[in-house]
Amino acid sequence: MATISSLGVGSGLDLSGLLNQLESAERQKLTPITTQKKSYQAEISAYGKLESALSSFQTAVSSLNKATLYQSVTSSVEGSSVTATSTSDAVTGSYTINVTNVAKASSMATDGIADKTTDLGAGTVSFTFGDGSTLDVDITAGDSSLEAIRDAINAKEGGVSASIVNDGSGTPYRLSLASTETGTDAGISSVTFSGDLGGQLAIDAATEVVAEDATLTVNGISITSQSNRIEEAIQGVTLDIVEEGESTLTVERDTESIKDAIESFVKSYNSLRSTMDSLSSYDSESGNAGELLGDSTLRSVESRLRSTLSDAVEGGEFSLLSDLGISLQLNGKLKIDDDKLDDAIANNLSGVSEFFAGSSEEGGMAGQLDGTLESMLEDNGLLDNRVSGLETSVENLNDRFALMERNIEATIDRYRQQFTKLDGLIASMNQTSTYLTQQFESLNAQLGRN
Repeated sequence: MATISSLGVGSGLDLSGLLNQLESAERQKLTPITTQKKSYQAEISAYGKLESALSSFQTAVSSLNKATLYQSVTSSVEGSSVTATSTSDAVTGSYTINVTNVAKASSMATDGIADKTTDLGAGTVSFTFGDGSTLDVDITAGDSSLEAIRDAINAKEGGVSASIVNDGSGTPYRLSLASTETGTDAGISSVTFSGDLGGQLAIDAATEVVAEDATLTVNGISITSQSNRIEEAIQGVTLDIVEEGESTLTVERDTESIKDAIESFVKSYNSLRSTMDSLSSYDSESGNAGELLGDSTLRSVESRLRSTLSDAVEGGEFSLLSDLGISLQLNGKLKIDDDKLDDAIANNLSGVSEFFAGSSEEGGMAGQLDGTLESMLEDNGLLDNRVSGLETSVENLNDRFALMERNIEATIDRYRQQFTKLDGLIASMNQTSTYLTQQFESLNAQLGRN
């Protein structure tokens, strides 16, 4: 049999094209698998969108489940003598604050010397503070320049800050000393230089600044403080003194933050509702359908959320969302009646707190919703189990695809071998036919001559 180097050469038939057509027909068997795989992957992606929307809603729900939200306060100051920050412990009310003195740190400086790098000899720098405590800083010979003394004092971190000042005179360098905290207790009451230092350095009395305490009144009550930061003079409020003068502090409930949290809750739910509607939509004109149209898991999510939002919360003055002016519309979304909600927050904040946060983490509407959402979002929860099932289906389809590809390759290889044999057989037959034709023609020619 003749040897064929290229399929179809021996027979003159388009066997290569025919083989390609057969392969294309065989590979059509993969189309249903690919289509199903894309469908599963689209569902997995859709569940990712759903999970993201549910997580955002859970975050908004969790904010409403914190009792501290309903205890939060805001503070505002009229006047420039103080600033104020408040915590949830602050008692609402108005406070008149009159600052009569600002707390000051003590400071002083030595007489000047000509060179800040010259050694001044060994000795001790001794400090006495207003509360009776003391600090000794030993200075050794050979390491006793003004710069070295400054560094030694600062290294002690004993309530004194040292620096070098250049006053521009003939002996310009002075050692400047200041207490690191304000008030008479922390103030430096005396400084002495002993040893060789005593003959080189002395305090210039003209530079001394005496430490002072802060003094003020809050609603007529006198207060003295070592610091310009006053804590708990007003419950839950920290005052920072800026200057002398009178200011008025107003502490009130932070109703704006509470309403913002409720509005965020409604907005987040409506966004979740839009996501669910999109995933389950169907356009009759175009025939386009959402990835989760008719999906039982999505229907379960919708049903559980609707049930929790509609259920009554027992034990408080408000039992339904509608009691607060939040109603469930026909399209499944929530709508706020601002006047009704504002009235509830302004006149019955404890009832609003009881409705959303309850007396326990799971007791209020927010706690019940959080529990419902957690059962959907947790590991091995509703969504996780559904997505895991889809991912397993995709893996199985991948295995089927690979197996079928191997089968198709084997089938095409078998066709190729058969076509090669056919090509060789036809080529051989063609050669025989040509030979016989030539022989007959030769015989005919001989008979014709005879």
